[in-house]
Amino acid sequence: MNMPTRLSAVSYLNSRPLVLPLAQRRVPHDFEIAYDVPSVCATKLKRGEADVGIIPSIEYARSAVPYWIVPDISISSRGPVQSILLFHTVPFDRIRTVALDSSSRTSAALAQIILRDRYGLIARYIDHPPVLDEMLAVADAALVIGDNALDYTDRPEPRRDLGLEWFAMTGRPFVYAFWAGREDALDSIAVDSLIRAKEVGMTLIRQIAAEHAASHPGSSAFYESYLRDHLQYPLGPDELAGLMEFYERAHRLGLIEAIPAIRFYERAVTSDK
Repeated sequence: MNMPTRLSAVSYLNSRPLVLPLAQRRVPHDFEIAYDVPSVCATKLKRGEADVGIIPSIEYARSAVPYWIVPDISISSRGPVQSILLFHTVPFDRIRTVALDSSSRTSAALAQIILRDRYGLIARYIDHPPVLDEMLAVADAALVIGDNALDYTDRPEPRRDLGLEWFAMTGRPFVYAFWAGREDALDSIAVDSLIRAKEVGMTLIRQIAAEHAASHPGSSAFYESYLRDHLQYPLGPDELAGLMEFYERAHRLGLIEAIPAIRFYERAVTSDK
């Protein structure tokens, strides 16, 4: 009997369109799904505790073992993203210490790139759980991501949306995460199941937003706008160009040892797009 393929899926709202159709069996599959924050998805994949994960894009470049990427799927933005926020309590050009949400590694790298490349700021970085008051008590600025950032939308502190900052600096989308795993972790049929799940998930955004609003402070309309207007889920030429620029900048700052080659799993069905 074949063992199911173990997926480590991000627990945030932003990945729900990719995962809900699998969880609800709207798409046939042979996956076993666990939910984790992005940094844990990467760790479980590295340790062999998951076969495929929605991993932070920086971790693809940091892995000692080559990973393959599921084509046509990413969690990305082209402009303001709303859920990658750098709050600060001092004038922006005086930031010298930054508390980084320990849930994410790509956003931590993005913050360092933006502060250095866009603003010429050299800061000291501190990993910290995503509790904004505690973060701002120990640092001039605090990076908070995902659902926690959405919950802090009404906070009084000034903040910068790092999706917007990246787009203003590069004119390109930013790719936060994607499905990835070792070369033999997925066959082409399983790859197509993940792609089909994304396609179905795009039709469920209103439902996903309403369900999230039932247990979070924002309105259903707010979360629907976040998923529909601020996030993007393809991984096409524009997203790949943004991803490669991210890797190039990360490499120049010593955040990754080398710029990785992009390797895709094969699909069973060729896309007509």
